[in-house]
Amino acid sequence: MPTSVVKAVVDAASTAAGSPSPIAQTIDLLGDRLTVSILREAFVDHVRRFSQWIDLTGAPPAVLTSRLNALVEAGLMVREPRSAGLDRHDYLLTDLGLATWEFLVSVWSWQREWSPEGSLQPDLVHLDCGHRGPPELMCRHCSRTIKLRDTYLEMDPSSLVVAGRSGRRRSTRNTAELPRADLQFTEVMEAIGDRWSALVTGLALSGVSRFGEFQSILKISPTTLTERLMRLTSVQMLTRGSGEREYALTPRGRALFPIFAFQLAWTDLAHPNTDGLGLVVRHRDCDSPSLAPAFRCRGCDRVMTRTSLHFEATPLT
Repeated sequence: MPTSVVKAVVDAASTAAGSPSPIAQTIDLLGDRLTVSILREAFVDHVRRFSQWIDLTGAPPAVLTSRLNALVEAGLMVREPRSAGLDRHDYLLTDLGLATWEFLVSVWSWQREWSPEGSLQPDLVHLDCGHRGPPELMCRHCSRTIKLRDTYLEMDPSSLVVAGRSGRRRSTRNTAELPRADLQFTEVMEAIGDRWSALVTGLALSGVSRFGEFQSILKISPTTLTERLMRLTSVQMLTRGSGEREYALTPRGRALFPIFAFQLAWTDLAHPNTDGLGLVVRHRDCDSPSLAPAFRCRGCDRVMTRTSLHFEATPLT
């Protein structure tokens, strides 16, 4: 029996055919390596100028322009005209852009612990107590610490099909190469960097393990599913199970759970007028209608806020 149980919600509201899927929009936006790098630099180093992002990421100007335009169109940034200087605008985070901070911290936490370049990541410091290091995931409703095994997913399967098929899909393999190793997010993007990979990983986190189950829920072609499973296996997010065409999450795969929890929470915030996303993560030990994830400092047990933390570069040795 899987640690997380998948339930089909018969009357759950699904995204209308042909309409943009909120979940797909989030994957397209926050599953892009350069976009995550732009947001990271805006948070960590308060970058706001085009030329600064060019220097820090090494992205081609046309590609960087495209990503900044997408962030503006999605409401995460606004352009502010500058009175002088080579750059014509500053790009400032909006409230919706600032609300991605927990997603970014969850990506940082995974990178710090599970990626080869983890030692290059800056230290996360909780200003209230001075504690350094990854926080722990908690439920905002009941204040309990949460692990993957403490949750289950309720879903309307049709919403996942819409998310996989609606609009454009982008592969992480076409993303601009970024020269700084601490910004590459290479392995984590195999799990969250395109729609099918993200949906397969999300289902694996919910307890799905068999090839046929993935295919039946997502209505995905066998070739596409095989390719995504091979990718996730190659970066050790999944491992082949004991049964034929069966897959199990590895520890580094299970560690992706906070990323998905905060992605889903942010999607709900970014699309307040959507009548249900078709996906709900529930906390087994809590009466709340859905999981409200938050971060708690391991040093002082306080709930962490965006303004109570900062990243501090680690000295080079």
